Amino acid sequence: MKQAIWQKIAENKAAQPDQSWLISPETGREISWSEAADITQNIASIIAGSGIPKGASIAIASPNSLAAACVMIGVTTAGYLATPLNLVAGAKVMGYVLNHCEAELVFCAPESIALVEEAAAGFDRSLRIIELHPENGPIWPEDMHAAAKIDFQYADASTPGILMYTSGTTGNPKGVVLSHANLLSAGQNVAKAHHLDARDIGCCVLPIYHINGLCVTVMGTIMSGGGLILPYRFSLSRFWQDIKTHKASWFSAVPTLFAYLLNDEKIPDIDKDRLRFSRSASAPLAPEIHRQFEARFGIPIIETMGLTETGAQILSNPLPPQTRKIGSPGIAIGNEVMIADEHHKPCEANITGEIWVRGDNVMQGYLHQPEETAKTITPEGWLRTGDLGHMDEDGYVFVTGRIKELIIKGGENIAPREIDEVLLEHETILEAAAFAVPCRDYGQRVEACICFKPSRHASPDELSQHCKERLGAYKTPDKIHILDDLPKGPSGKIQRLKLHELVYGTN
Repeated sequence: MKQAIWQKIAENKAAQPDQSWLISPETGREISWSEAADITQNIASIIAGSGIPKGASIAIASPNSLAAACVMIGVTTAGYLATPLNLVAGAKVMGYVLNHCEAELVFCAPESIALVEEAAAGFDRSLRIIELHPENGPIWPEDMHAAAKIDFQYADASTPGILMYTSGTTGNPKGVVLSHANLLSAGQNVAKAHHLDARDIGCCVLPIYHINGLCVTVMGTIMSGGGLILPYRFSLSRFWQDIKTHKASWFSAVPTLFAYLLNDEKIPDIDKDRLRFSRSASAPLAPEIHRQFEARFGIPIIETMGLTETGAQILSNPLPPQTRKIGSPGIAIGNEVMIADEHHKPCEANITGEIWVRGDNVMQGYLHQPEETAKTITPEGWLRTGDLGHMDEDGYVFVTGRIKELIIKGGENIAPREIDEVLLEHETILEAAAFAVPCRDYGQRVEACICFKPSRHASPDELSQHCKERLGAYKTPDKIHILDDLPKGPSGKIQRLKLHELVYGTN
């Protein structure tokens, strides 16, 4: 029988009331399953008594904190739509999101209040802001605290629980509606893939206002009953110490963070008997970084793949000693994955097509966008990811890029990831991304942006020769642009479609 999130937390409370769920490495405060159930139900009770209609969107503008996690669960418990706001998207995008979801109430960390006020400056309606202390929780206005309802109608499994807006690399972001059943299914897929149980403790260094941080670590630990270290943000100087001090057995990161850890010269003290794996998602992990990280630290990286529309993970490599294939985000676990051709039929092994997914983790739809939902989810329940890839004979999927990001040079499709990986093999390069530029002769030509590792450098001619030797002249970038940093979304994924504008402007 499918559950709502609050029911699973109540189940964890009954099984292990005093075991810690959330752990703050900055303050040392821990919240047990018993405390989590009480805190989130109190939040739900106060909101339910406020007169806000059930099903309404309630926004949360906060970096990671124990309070942000509890508020998110509390909002969903009473049948409201918790809407995490992307704090790095800027006031314009945030204003669009708040208007689109029609939020009237925002829980706001102190440092985010000015940004939310700027985002709502032109609204023709009121937007109530409740300050959210990172450890102590909401600072309730007197009228709301006094109106708390002892009895309220709890959400059920089919109730929409989270409204998560996509990154919006082109146009406005879309609001992805995920039910309680979607979210718990997504968390179960993570627990199943990584063999998580109540003895495990994860570490979340990704923002929980992004689907990876929310579903992989928050929902993953709810489903496994394990603990979760939740620092305010990623800190290179504190990362390994937090892992050891709080006995993490796994952590989830993105390729950029693995690159930062790899290029940090300090030698960390790692309890390899306790820390059994790390996982990578949100963007393809370059094979060279993958191999170097494992060789240096002795910690396996489990490469995975997920989407906002599927509550994160759809593919995962198995844990050692089972086969992991570097360069592949793995096999389908907990849902079905198909490579579809242009006729919407399954492709043969090793033939490129669009990656489709079907399962209980697939979203209910896009908020206020039924036509977009219908284009994305087929009548048979398959979600079209927009990603290109192929599946080998063993069921491992290899992703070659986004359909929208393909470079079509002289009629030939060139996957930009192939060029990224070659550039990242060069010893001086920290980040790289190839992109298309309009070309009179070929329709499009290949260019790339890179940034160097600290204190490293190479000439454009040297980098071009490196590419020609591995890719041939046709796929080698015509220009390689050297930047201090590449544009990224909240998950750390490089926003490839922004590179042309960044280099050449809007004209």
